[in-house]
Amino acid sequence: MTDIKTGPANPSRRTAIKTLAGAGAAAASLPLWARYTHAQTAEPIRIGFQMHATGIGSAYGRWYDRTTQAAARLINEAGGINGRPVEIITEDDGTDPKRGAEVVEKFANQHKCDIAYGTLFSHVVIGSAPRAGELKLPYFVVSEGHHVASGMLNRWTVQPGITDVKSQVKSMAPFVAENLGKKVTMIFPDYAFGHDHRDFFSEAIAEQGGEVIAKLAIPPSETSFTKYFAKIPRETEVIYHVMVGPAVLTFVKEMGEFFGPSRPQIFGFIDSLEAVDLASPGLEFLEGTYFWEGMPRYAQPDQTEFDKHYREAIGIDENGASVNDPKDVSTYAHMFGCWETLYVIKAGMEAAGYAGPQDRQKLIEAVEAMTEWPESNEHPQGPKLFNGKTHQVFGPQYISVVENSRLKVVQTAAMETGFYPDEVDYTTQSF
Repeated sequence: MTDIKTGPANPSRRTAIKTLAGAGAAAASLPLWARYTHAQTAEPIRIGFQMHATGIGSAYGRWYDRTTQAAARLINEAGGINGRPVEIITEDDGTDPKRGAEVVEKFANQHKCDIAYGTLFSHVVIGSAPRAGELKLPYFVVSEGHHVASGMLNRWTVQPGITDVKSQVKSMAPFVAENLGKKVTMIFPDYAFGHDHRDFFSEAIAEQGGEVIAKLAIPPSETSFTKYFAKIPRETEVIYHVMVGPAVLTFVKEMGEFFGPSRPQIFGFIDSLEAVDLASPGLEFLEGTYFWEGMPRYAQPDQTEFDKHYREAIGIDENGASVNDPKDVSTYAHMFGCWETLYVIKAGMEAAGYAGPQDRQKLIEAVEAMTEWPESNEHPQGPKLFNGKTHQVFGPQYISVVENSRLKVVQTAAMETGFYPDEVDYTTQSF
């Protein structure tokens, strides 16, 4: 097992068990060992966490890890799953599809994991899911691509903790058309995730009477962007941007330098600034621009008790940064998916009476039978509806404006605005 020391927790088995033991004092009057005595086995439930520890997804990987460790700690403090402790086993996939498939195989054959979990970047999901299907290993992804709900994957792959791009852009298009403009230039990364934005937003804005007049695909490894901005048509009313990777700050700064004060309206997905401090020098031009957020980074005036609980458990302040380092900004708009997915896994295993790998099929069937989860400590982003046929969850979407280098939510799009017709029924497929 790869011993990754970059995150807040060393995900070795020794450390996972040590963390579990240390949690006992804060949890309940029962000593830790007593809370697991009713289980059929003392063996932990092993969850293989496919982490983007290196590569273009590393910022997400770091915060997906912190979120995962926090949720696993709370689950263990509450007695684990079916009376058994949860053990998180982490492998770095390098944000690479080939390595992703290799990691899935290690989880199944070397680490003897019960399930695989956690993958974000869509090209890694697409490269890994077929191997999970061959191994009959439940694969719970925390991505956003439409690849699950489109039917291109398999019955073993589920996305129950975060909405997909198709749903997100359907919810955003009416706001863009009504408030910002109808002639849109799109800037997106040139791989599956970006292609989802390109295709589905083009459809969604057309339904609102708008049009995408230019589509600028940028290689995910690109480090300089000014040459792309020169291709934006003059008649553009709205620039729609969604970028990822370590160069996102450069991307946004160069966009500001290129346009200056005479910019078009700008609508972005917060992916372009995940893990980036909005008060960073060079980002002043973002004042008055809009963003999609999966979960609001900055604590809002109407902050729920569930958001407070979630922030406190992970160690995040009201600005969405680490309580230990205000410059260490989280990937707040996405990482809730890890938290919520782990609680779905817990509920599914309990509903299935999961006792071991022989019950993997029962676990998938139990999750497929689920329909909704209310907003709660387990689902702090908001209420959810789950479509067992498409293996995809739906939830609220947030539209925020930059004011004084902070994000202020100006509209919450109800989950119904993101509904679309089913494209697959995985429940009819064989295991």
